[in-house]
Amino acid sequence: MTASDAPPDLEQLATPLAWAGPDGNVRGVNPAFVRWLGVSARRLIGLPLSALEAQGQVLAHFMARDQADLLRLDRLALALPGESVQFAQGWLGRSDDGRWLLELHPVDEFAVADPVQALPSALNAALKGLAHELRNPLAGLKGAAQLLARRSAGRDPEEGELIALISSEIERLNNLLEQLLSPQPPQPPARLNIHAVLERVLRLAESEAGWAVRLQRDYDPSIPEFIGDADRLTQAIWNLVRNAMQAGSSTVTLRTRVDHGARIAEMIHPLVLRLEIADDGRGVPEDLAEHIFLPLVSGRAEGTGLGLALAQQVAREHRGSLGYRSRPGHTVFTLLLPLLDDVAEVP
Repeated sequence: MTASDAPPDLEQLATPLAWAGPDGNVRGVNPAFVRWLGVSARRLIGLPLSALEAQGQVLAHFMARDQADLLRLDRLALALPGESVQFAQGWLGRSDDGRWLLELHPVDEFAVADPVQALPSALNAALKGLAHELRNPLAGLKGAAQLLARRSAGRDPEEGELIALISSEIERLNNLLEQLLSPQPPQPPARLNIHAVLERVLRLAESEAGWAVRLQRDYDPSIPEFIGDADRLTQAIWNLVRNAMQAGSSTVTLRTRVDHGARIAEMIHPLVLRLEIADDGRGVPEDLAEHIFLPLVSGRAEGTGLGLALAQQVAREHRGSLGYRSRPGHTVFTLLLPLLDDVAEVP
């Protein structure tokens, strides 16, 4: 793709396009761009193209370089001041005469970097080695705490509370190490009903949340059974629902729909399950937005930072993806799972 004058049939293109002159100011947009961004073309003409970027300065930095090359945009948020932010993937290209062409492919949410790729393998191995070395001293501490508990029984209540606190923290560290060292292996695949999995998760959620959180169902009953691991999916979805409840939510909604011709990674699947876990809580902290699926990253002091990493791992095991969109009062984690084996590679 290279920047050039708008072709005669630009009005018919469904892909949002914007083009700018050598000075970087917008000279035109096609109707698809206007519909997607939700503003009139008149408001856009003459603005610096880089001024449309609502988060970061990727466009500005790239356009400041004196090179005629192509920039792939994996995570781009565009908006005019005071307008709703729209998200897209796309490309920004520059022609030999200095003109710019921005091509966009709108998306609802972004899949965060796969921790297997984002976390270097050497660091991953080091974490496992550290976890293994910590098991022996923790076992010693656990035994000592149990001995102290027996000796202090019936004596100072405050001393007993401190020993109980030590024991509970040792147990929490042991559980964390077990998850790092011995992740649960996947079971042999079998046919499953996703709504049976969700009902199992909701029973867990209802027993933990009580009346504090309202749990809502929004199911598409036409979704067919598919091949997968019901236990692993239960564990992954329960982690997502529990995170939603712990984010100060008053309502958590589980929604299922079918997408046709949906893209997962580099493949197009004819039939895809879209499972959304939506909540009205605090949202994902901005400083964690790019790293939230990495192991040991958590927005809560008492969190282990393994729940979302495991959920993404389970999605990958089922040839699916996990992404999210978030703002205070509205967070949605979206799990996409192919329902059929037929796929087509994205050209």
